[in-house]
Amino acid sequence: MADTTMLDNRINKQINFEPLEAIVAATEEESVILAEKLTQVAIPLSVLLQALNIAKHDKAAAFRYADKYLKNTRKSKWVIIKAA
Repeated sequence: MADTTMLDNRINKQINFEPLEAIVAATEEESVILAEKLTQVAIPLSVLLQALNIAKHDKAAAFRYADKYLKNTRKSKWVIIKAA
């Protein structure tokens, strides 16, 4: 057993694998932060709901999804919503 572990470690070092991220669900507070981030601009409700559904299972993936959506949306189409 130890021999295969050592072999796996050497193979991983040769291939330059990075250690896997632990998948963690978002807390309620983090879900609120995610929603606030997405609702600073006008977005489709489906995008917000999709991000929140992803956050139930994988917090990091939900924030990557939100960042990718916001990055791919042209700023010229953004409608900025400011609180009074």
